[in-house]
This record gives sequence, C-alpha cells and structure tokens, in this order.
Amino acid sequence: MGRTLRSRVAGEDADAKAHLIWQVDGERWHSPDDVIWHVNGDAAMYAGGIRALLLQALHPAAMAGVAGHSGYRSDPWGRLQRTSEFIAMTTYGPIPSALALIERVRTVHDRVRGKTDDGTPYRASDPHLLAWVHIAETESFLTSFQHFGDRRLTPEEADRYVEETAPVGELLGARTLPLTESELRSALEAYRPELRASPAALDTVEFLLRQPPIPWFARPGYWMLAAGAIATLPTWARTELRLPTSRFFDRVVGIPLGRLATAVVRWSLEPESRKGRWAR
Repeated sequence: MGRTLRSRVAGEDADAKAHLIWQVDGERWHSPDDVIWHVNGDAAMYAGGIRALLLQALHPAAMAGVAGHSGYRSDPWGRLQRTSEFIAMTTYGPIPSALALIERVRTVHDRVRGKTDDGTPYRASDPHLLAWVHIAETESFLTSFQHFGDRRLTPEEADRYVEETAPVGELLGARTLPLTESELRSALEAYRPELRASPAALDTVEFLLRQPPIPWFARPGYWMLAAGAIATLPTWARTELRLPTSRFFDRVVGIPLGRLATAVVRWSLEPESRKGRWAR
C-alpha cells in the first residue's frame, strides 16, 4: 500500500528523485530540528494537499491559470508529482538543486497569462497572486497538521512553521508574506473580497471530489481524506464551493474520517524512512 501510494504521489521514478533529494551532498535550508521538516513529512500533507487545491481554486485568477495551463485534467498525477517534488526538494534537498527547481517554476510562471472568466487579465508571475497561492497552501498544510498530524504544534511552533515557509514563496516572486500564524490568518482574510467560486472552480470540485482520477478500489480512502480536508475549510469557503458546512458533518464525518485515513496512510508509509514521507 505504501509503495503504491508513493508511486502515485512521487512518480515511477521516485527512487531517482529521492536520491537527488537525500543522497546528494550539500547544504540544506532546513534540518530535522526545524518544524517544516516534520510537518512537510507527515501524512497529514495528503489531506492538506486536497484542502489547498480547494482553497486556492477560490481565486479566479489562480483558478484560470490552473485550468488553462496546468493540465490538471489531462495529467492530474503528473501535476501532483511535480508539486510533491517541489515541496520535497525545497524542504529537504540541497540548496543548489532547490534553487534550480524554483527557477524552472518561475520560468513557467513568466509564460502563463490570460483572462479570468469575467475577462480580467492575470499573470501567474504577479506577486499578489503568488502570495495568495503561498498563503492558501501554507494555511492548509498547517491546519491539516493541527487536525491530523502525529502531534499538535505549540503556538510557537506554528509561528516557526509559517516563518520557515516564507523564503521559498519569496524566491518564487511573492512579496510581504506572513511570518506568524496570526499574520497568516489575517492575510487569508484580506483576500476574501477577491474570492469567489468561478465555473472553473466548481468544475475542480467535481473533478477532485466526485470524479477523482484514481482507481475505484482506492476511492474510499481518498474520499475519507477529502472529507477531512472539507471539514477543516472555513465555512465561507465551503459555502462558495457548495460543500457541506454543518457541524454534524464536521464532528461525525469529516474529522473522524480524516483522522482515520491519515493514520492508515502514516502506517502504510512507516516501513520507509521516517524522514520526508511526503516525497519518499
């Protein structure tokens, strides 16, 4: 089970990627003493990833870029594998390799531009848009870990996690990123006037939750992770995306199933090295 999951998330060349991340000599940005090292390697990242995609979809410009340029429908696993490689390399890999990967992503962003569903122009390299993607991702990973992680972070550790994620976001082109959990929540709230469920966002909900690109036998486990992701989203975000908002769903369905699914994923990956389970 763990090997199958690993091949889906990291790709069939997972061993080669792991070698470049873990075995190549060189200075890293982070060490096992850093909070980001632990959080980004925990199984809670699976629910966090689903949550981040749903939350990010609420920005019409971000959603238009994904729908028009990412190939998430034609190659969903490829997109997931590229994302997981980026997180793993920038968290655990040698700095020169991480910088090279960041530069590749920036080059792609420079080419991505277009218009939203209401005709508003956008550029993927826009610092304001990049900040939204970073904030939604960081808040999703932190929230998911606090609900489904193998332990709960202290307020000080949560602040450190937010601070440790910021440099990569800035290297990608974002500006004035939050450095504490309080700043992170405030920054997310500040984007609310810009957020709405465009037709492309609702299509993403259909794709991610109702017709996920995974084998039928794996769907129950995936849906359990997705239920946990939904239960941890803000009520306003769920309302926009037409997702369940009741406390009954949260307490009886979403949170319990999310915890169970994450525990199973963590157990299935345990034979692998404890470091970097997200990538390995």
